[in-house]
Amino acid sequence: MRGVIDSCEASDDAAVATAGAQAGADVVRNLYGRRLHRIDKGAGDFATDADVEAEKTILGVIRARRPDDAVLGEEGGLRGGADAVRQWLVDPLCGTLNYAVGNMLVAVNVALRDGAAAVADPFSGEVFFTDGETAWVRRDGADDAPLTPTSASALVDVNLDPPFPSAPGFRAVDLLAHPEFVGRFRPRVVSTTLALAWVAAGRRAAYVTDGGDLSRSVHFAAGIALCRAAGCTVTGIDGAPIGEASRGLVAAADAGTHELLMSMTRGRG
Repeated sequence: MRGVIDSCEASDDAAVATAGAQAGADVVRNLYGRRLHRIDKGAGDFATDADVEAEKTILGVIRARRPDDAVLGEEGGLRGGADAVRQWLVDPLCGTLNYAVGNMLVAVNVALRDGAAAVADPFSGEVFFTDGETAWVRRDGADDAPLTPTSASALVDVNLDPPFPSAPGFRAVDLLAHPEFVGRFRPRVVSTTLALAWVAAGRRAAYVTDGGDLSRSVHFAAGIALCRAAGCTVTGIDGAPIGEASRGLVAAADAGTHELLMSMTRGRG
């Protein structure tokens, strides 16, 4: 009986994540192209009114359906008890710089820590979501379709944004000049974690980024959950399982692609 209850709860959480991501995406899409106030975060980083309004909207969805849960938002910080059993991680607009200059490559990320998650593309109308076990994509006016990763495209998205915590041992830019990488893959730089959803959906062969523990990051948690549920191979850049002891992220469509990328990064991390 408990397994049935867990399955129902997971499905309900996926519905909350999906509704939140869709609501945030609506805000992002509706404010696109307007002159927006920028909120300086330092070191060249900033938020816009769209980030703030989308997060408020997502928070409203979660509060209405999960009032006892805590929420960690990129813009508003932690709301609810720090010791709450359940915590949602919200990145209301991943790719703010893209968005601010009129580039539509952005994502809205909503994830329950160690549970359901959703990534919405405000401009394609797609929402990629998981209950923690299976992963799907929902498109306007079409039935949900399972995510099926594949490395057939040979496209690898590499995050080149600073900081570079593993330098000089590992620099993502060095990967682009590796002879085997050049011979096997074609690099892409989307500059948003929408690329992680694309790995799960078979539109990218892999995604590589440096960093610390990304499993509890508002930016990465939803995409990592999607990739895992879709059956991708996901580790840190050092090959360790994602978690407090790992660094960065290598999410690959299959084990072979992952191993090939790891052979290029070993000895550099």
